This record gives sequence, C-alpha cells and structure tokens, in this order.
Amino acid sequence: MSEKSSSSGSDEDIDPESAQPVEFGGVLSKWTNYIHGWQDRWVVLKNNTLSYYKSEDEREYGCRGSLCLSKAVITPHEFDECRFDISVNDSVWYLRAEDPEHRQRWIESIEVHRAESGYGSESSLRRHGSMLSLTSAASALSSTSTSSFKKGYRLREKLAEMETFRDILCRQVDTLQKYFDSCADVVSKDEFQRDGEDEDEFLTAARPDGENNNGSKEKLFSSANPKGTNGIDFKGEAITFKATTAGILSTLSHCIELMVKREDSWQKRLDRELEKRRRVEDAYKSALNELKKKSHYGGPDYEEGPNSLINEDEFYDAVEAELDRQDKIEEQCHSEKIRKPYLSPVPPGDVFSVIGTHRFANKVEEMVQNHMTYSLQDVGGDANWQLVIEEGDMKVYRREVEENGIVLDPLKATHNVKGVTGHEVCHYFWDTNFRMDWESTIENFNVVETLSDNAIIVYQTHKRVWPASQRDVLYLSAIRKVHATNENDPDTWLVCNFSVEHDKALPTNRCVRAKINVAMICQTLVSPPEGDREISRDNILCKITYVANVNPGGWAPASVLRAVAKREYPKFLKRFTTYVQEKTTGKPILF
Repeated sequence: MSEKSSSSGSDEDIDPESAQPVEFGGVLSKWTNYIHGWQDRWVVLKNNTLSYYKSEDEREYGCRGSLCLSKAVITPHEFDECRFDISVNDSVWYLRAEDPEHRQRWIESIEVHRAESGYGSESSLRRHGSMLSLTSAASALSSTSTSSFKKGYRLREKLAEMETFRDILCRQVDTLQKYFDSCADVVSKDEFQRDGEDEDEFLTAARPDGENNNGSKEKLFSSANPKGTNGIDFKGEAITFKATTAGILSTLSHCIELMVKREDSWQKRLDRELEKRRRVEDAYKSALNELKKKSHYGGPDYEEGPNSLINEDEFYDAVEAELDRQDKIEEQCHSEKIRKPYLSPVPPGDVFSVIGTHRFANKVEEMVQNHMTYSLQDVGGDANWQLVIEEGDMKVYRREVEENGIVLDPLKATHNVKGVTGHEVCHYFWDTNFRMDWESTIENFNVVETLSDNAIIVYQTHKRVWPASQRDVLYLSAIRKVHATNENDPDTWLVCNFSVEHDKALPTNRCVRAKINVAMICQTLVSPPEGDREISRDNILCKITYVANVNPGGWAPASVLRAVAKREYPKFLKRFTTYVQEKTTGKPILF
C-alpha cells in the first residue's frame, strides 16, 4: 500500500531552547498481519518513544502500540527502498514510507531521538556514568582468597601446622633478636674498656706481679661462655631455627602440592561446568531463534515474493496446512449451513441463444466459439495432455506450461453426472445467487455490472492461503445455449468466464490480480424410458467438460501451484456436481 508521509514537527530535529528532539509524526504503512497486510497508521516519534494510532484524528483515544527506542535496532530493508524494520527484543515493527527520501528522514529522526535519549551519548555518561571504586575493585580482586582451597582435611591439617610453625618461628626470631642485641651491647662495652686501658698502660706495665694482666684475660674471654649473654644457647637456637624453617618449607611444599592437585580437580569441574553452560547457551539461542522465527512467521519477509525467506518445501507445507484448516472449517459450516431456497426465475431458453448487443458481445462470441472448437476436442490423441487424476467417471488432465517463471498449466476435466441436465449444471454455476453455497474458496464477491440477461461482470476475492498472497479476479461471466448442427447430437450449454477490465474494480496492492479463462461445457444425454413412461432423472446423464486457463500472477513456486491445482480442482468439481444433484432432487427437469 502506498504511503503518505508528513511531519507534524518543524524541519529542525532539535529544539534550540530545550536542546531536545522535537516531536515528529506522519503516516506510515505498518504491517498488521498476513490477513490484512499493510495498513496506513499515524506514527508519532516523541521522547524516545515510537507510537502509532489508527489515524491522526484518533490520537485523543490513546495509541495502539508503542516502542521504546533505547535498545531498538533499525534495519533498512535490503530490497524494498521504502521499507524499514524496528525491532526491540522479540517485538518487530515493519514500516513503509511513501518513498526512499521519507524513509531516510524517519530513520535519521529516530537516530536523533536515540542519541539524545540518555543511552550511549556523552550527556548520558554525565548523567548516568560513575567511576569504578578502587575499593570495590580491590574487594573484587580479594574476593577469591586462599580459604576457597580449604576443602579437604589434609590441607586444613597442613595449614594448622603452618600456624604452629609460624608461632614457633616468631618466638625463635624474638629470642635470636635478643641475643643479637646483647652481643651488640657487649661489643660496645669492650670497645669502651679498651680505650681506658690504653691510658693506664704505662702504669700497669711496671707492676711485676701481673695481677692486672690476669684480670684482663678474664675480661677478654668472658664472652666465650657457651651460654652467651643472658644465658642464651646460641648454637641450640640456631639448630632449632634451622629445623623450624625446614619444617615450614616442607609444609609449604606439601601445601603447594595439595593445592595443585586441588586446582586440577577444580579445573576439571570448571571445564565441565563451562561445557554445561555452553550447551545451555546454545540451547537457549536455538530456542530463542525458533521463538523469533515463529513470532515473525507471518511477517512480510515470509510471505510470497521474490525475496521470501521461506523455502519451497516450507511454502508448500504452510499452504497445505492452511488448506486443511479451511477444509475443516468448511465441513463444520456445511453441516450448520441452512441454505435459503432462492426463487431465481429462469429465463426462456431462447434468451441464452441470442448474441448480446453489449460492448463485450463480440468478445463473448469469440470465446464461445473457441471453447466449442478446442475445448471439446478429445485429449487422447494429444500427447501434451497428461492424465493426473482418475476417480470413477471423473478424469483430470494437465498440460505443463510456464511463462516467465509463472505456471500457466491448462487443466481439463471430464465428468459424467447422473440425474441432472446441462442447463441445470450451467444455471447453478452461473447464477450468483447460489455461488456461496458451493464455492468455498471465495471470501466475497459482487456483481460490478449486468450487461444482459445472460452476461455479467463479477469481482471476487479469494480467501488468503498463507504464505501465498491473496488473489482477486475480475471477469465477465456469460451463459449460452449452442444448438446442435446435427439433429442427432445434443444441444450444448456453456458458461465462460474470462478476465476483463473495469473502472469500478481497479487492481490494488492488497491483492494479486489473477487472470482466468474458464469454461463449463455441458451436454445432456437422454436414454429412452421403457414403454410409455415419462422421462425421469434416471434417464438423463450430463456430460461435463471443464477447462481452466489461469495465470495466478505473483511469485508462488511452480511446484506448489501444480500440487495445489492437482488437489483442489477435483475437489471443486465433485463438490459442485454433488450440490447440483442435491438442488435438483425432486424438482422438475430443466432441459
């Protein structure tokens, strides 16, 4: 849907007074769902929030949805120059502007609001930033202490030994320190005494008894006492100190060995936990991707188109699932449906034999003659026709034709239906009063113009079968009676539907316009009744030839189109003929 964008704000993105982004608004096409597709919405960008309303006039009733742009991801579409996507976690908005210039303006305005919203900008750092505390950093670094290794009894035991050795070593260090201090004091006193003895050297040297010399010897060798100063056994203390340090080193070595083993054990446990975490993260990512895929399944990227993200197999599975769902709904509705008896007057047979005078009369006559010439030809001698389905009297043929990658396979079906006439079959096929009773693929239809008593122009939309785009068709439908040229041959009733153009039903972006050329051709065969009995429905047989040439348009895969045609055409023909038999049961025969 084309989109008209306008701005409710000024041309400047920033208000010079408040230094804040101004409000920006306009009309954008927003993808709603696969049923309604693109819809125009009034979108407003204000205070770092993107909101949308059904229209500008309904703003006073509140928005229908909003996105905070703080963590939003804006993605311009790779192929569509007018489209851009905005995603926040699992929520995605698909938006289209009127043209690439409007799209760029919206993207720039959104980026300005994000830049000034307080996330990621310099101002946001000033408002919300904080310096990392050195204390907290130190606490974080110290949070892993050696106590985390105290998991086993042996390690606790060795650490207790280390505490004992530490106490012993401290006492020994104190003792040795006292000894060293005493030694220092003795050395100082000896130097002082040695200076005094030098002054009295001449006086003491003249004494013959030498008693002072003996006294000096006692002083000089008094420090050689094994106990040392203050009764400290230096040799014993040294040996004990050596033994203590050796014990400490041995215990430290043992502790390191235990810690290495414990580290290996914890490393293995850590590796196992990391592996578990990796698996959980992979499972989470996988589940998240599946969730996103499911939540976005039905978005514009997955619908029918040249750049669809859905592959051919997934496309077929989705179409088949949707058709099955519609069949179930139709079965339920069929049992609950109360068909109203339409008293549709049947014009005299001569009306259907007359060539009309409306503007499409010549085209109708051309189509009728083509179908009478080619559609009734036997397919047996044409090798191009392939029999694809045979169910009782019904046979369906197909000829594979493609043009520019689009499947244009002509289909031909033949069927014999007892108890009905060709006039009755064509009447119920052509008359729109009965259309919704037997046609389950139509969403709605209307008669655009009535050309004559036997020709109308019809516009109809078909039910959406996701991910295929919705189709509509505008066609002229005419019913004709063609008299037999040979009196022994039956008359032929024919309904031909072929695409035309009309000013009151122009193509839109909501649907893909399909082109059709379809004909329902019927001949009534009558077997003579026994004796003088009147002809009953047991004596009549309708020979039906149904041909369809359809150009679906769009981008649906060829294999999917062929598979759907093979599945749906026989169901349609069987459903329609059963309906005609039900409607004509107990009623007068209409030849």
